[in-house]
Amino acid sequence: MRFDEKNINRIMKKYKDAFDILEYYDRTRIKLWGRERIDITLHRKIIKKLRDLKKKTGKPISRIIEESLEKNL
Repeated sequence: MRFDEKNINRIMKKYKDAFDILEYYDRTRIKLWGRERIDITLHRKIIKKLRDLKKKTGKPISRIIEESLEKNL
């Protein structure tokens, strides 16, 4: 494959997210891939809704929260 400016721009556009993540890692040495555990405090009504969704979908609560945030960000 020939790496002219057109191909480089196409690759940069196609894999923009990956390049952004690696650039962030180069600057900060903080990995944006993988998972990390955190503690949060939620209202009991929200916890009940999350548990109901967990039973309904079979997904872990953390996955439900991640998917919801990804849609809204």
